[in-house]
Amino acid sequence: MRVPFLDLKRMDSELKSALKSKFSEMLDEGVFSGGKEVKSLESKVSTYLSSPFSIACANGTDALELALRALQIGSGDEVIVPAMTWVSTAEAVVMVGAEPIFWDTDANGLLAADWEEAITGKTKAVMPVHLYGKMVDMENLMAKAKKHKLFVIEDGAQSFGSFQKKKAAGTFGDVGCLSFYPTKNLGALGEAGMCLTDSPELNGRIRRLLNHGQKARDEHELVGRNSRIDAIQAGFLAVFMDRFASFQELRKRFAGMYLKELADREELRLPAGILEEDHNAHLFVVQTPKRNELKEFLSKQGVGTAIHYPHSLPEMRGFACAGNFENAGKLSRQGLSLPLNPWMRGEDIVFVCAKIREFFHTSDRSGREVF
Repeated sequence: MRVPFLDLKRMDSELKSALKSKFSEMLDEGVFSGGKEVKSLESKVSTYLSSPFSIACANGTDALELALRALQIGSGDEVIVPAMTWVSTAEAVVMVGAEPIFWDTDANGLLAADWEEAITGKTKAVMPVHLYGKMVDMENLMAKAKKHKLFVIEDGAQSFGSFQKKKAAGTFGDVGCLSFYPTKNLGALGEAGMCLTDSPELNGRIRRLLNHGQKARDEHELVGRNSRIDAIQAGFLAVFMDRFASFQELRKRFAGMYLKELADREELRLPAGILEEDHNAHLFVVQTPKRNELKEFLSKQGVGTAIHYPHSLPEMRGFACAGNFENAGKLSRQGLSLPLNPWMRGEDIVFVCAKIREFFHTSDRSGREVF
């Protein structure tokens, strides 16, 4: 038996047929940039997330950069960034000429609550990352940001469908940034992203920035760029949105199976709150001092896993800096993502858990190492 980490070829025939029909429909219409598909996607997302303005763009990294530029953050400014996240979070800050100031995370990989200690006279914004789909305590973070008059840019690349007190991830800050990379809970069949905001002014600026600074054709008010979403990807995303709720139910069911099957393994730290509303079960990340050995063992047993992420940002050459990043470093060394996606079956989860228990049973013979 083999259980891949993620195999998009496993999409069911009904879904594949719907995607093919959408592509055929767009071929007949002949509009591949802008148009009704983009407007339809933005409308569907706004309705689902209760976001006044949802602005589709080319990808999640662009969404972060567009947000920073729209807020006029640049040279001489500092932006507080968690030490554990995908590189895009800090990359976008550097691309606009600002400096990312890294701060450690908590044990779950979320920006540590004492991030205020990183504030200086140059700090203009804080960028909380809802890592693995679990939300930062946004009510608390927003209160602190307001006190210090800081902008908040939410990196919600992994958190589409997470809510706190019925309010969606990405809708708390000045701008929320989404990624629709194919591996995400709501993923396109290529690259795509989105900015969320409740500000009419920011909505207008972001829309101009992503379309060469144009207010209308050939009316260039700003120095912008081309970050328009591919209309075909917008169409595909609209199809996936019709399945989103049912896919989320499967993710939560499979996550619950993992929790039950692995509850007695003291050597593993299981993801906190993954069945709660503020976690969309994007990734099921366990932590163990024997991460590398477990990954190798599972690979030999036909189980695909992934590491999100093997290095904290301050450990990377392009962002290297000194500081206390103990929790982020520990997570980079001990975190292992197990397969979790809507195209799995219940027996896949049972098989993976059986192999994990087999690994630790063998390890117990040479001395148990408890997390």
